[in-house]
Amino acid sequence: MADTLGVVALDTGTLTISAEISGPTGGRPMILLHGWPDDPRTWDALLPELHAAGYRTIVPYLRGFGPTVFHQSATVSGDLEALGQDVLDLMDRLGLAEAVVVGHDWGARAAYVAAHAAPERIRACVAISVGWGTNTADQPLPLNQAQDYWYHWFFATPYGAARLREDPRGFARYIWTIWMPDFPAALAGFEATADAFDNPAWPDVTIHSYAMRWGNAPANPQYDALRAAQRADRTIRVPTLMLHGGADPVTAAWTSEGKDGLFTGRYERHVLPGLNHFPTREAPDAVARHILAFLG
Repeated sequence: MADTLGVVALDTGTLTISAEISGPTGGRPMILLHGWPDDPRTWDALLPELHAAGYRTIVPYLRGFGPTVFHQSATVSGDLEALGQDVLDLMDRLGLAEAVVVGHDWGARAAYVAAHAAPERIRACVAISVGWGTNTADQPLPLNQAQDYWYHWFFATPYGAARLREDPRGFARYIWTIWMPDFPAALAGFEATADAFDNPAWPDVTIHSYAMRWGNAPANPQYDALRAAQRADRTIRVPTLMLHGGADPVTAAWTSEGKDGLFTGRYERHVLPGLNHFPTREAPDAVARHILAFLG
């Protein structure tokens, strides 16, 4: 693990977000957002290269993961718009006028939402394993992709929800084995991450996030304005890099194709041959090189 210069707990009004801050003092801020089911450890192998390039990294636990907790009066929800708002709230609490935002999986969705909502604050957006424009129930979804999204609907059933609540660590480990079948060394890192799934809110955030995407749970009205803005215009106006594993077994690489028209700034997409759903764990050096080359 990279040297951590500080672990902060920041009150956003909805959450107390725990984040790890490291890298050169005065470095350019970069926020790194993990996915599901994962935690900040997914970025550890990238941090030395990012720090050497002059970036000060802020790596939060997403809502419902690890030590990031909801306030007692807050609604426990996993809206994708909420994830993006959490990024902007985190920046507010840290006093950051702008930052580069890098996200994987859920973190990629959060990065897109933040870039869409506040282009004046996001210097660049890097999204890994998820394309933009795939957050809503009206997206085209061939049956083979629906099959790969089996867990979305499994959690919407009482049986599936109960299985997740009964053994969150076991479910997360199973997901790792089927989403990283060719990288046993990466699987060895599971125990260092598993504590993140002990957060009591993690199952509920997970269940709500996937259910609401398909109309199986109500959206949190707190984020209606963000949703309305996306419906009105899905264009992202900041430089954006998209990286996708060519062998991704859950969000197939084709799902991020043909998105160029949704971006008015510089946009690049690279498919990483042979990588599955966790490029940050499977090939961190390659991911870091792509990020730094894009950022110049």
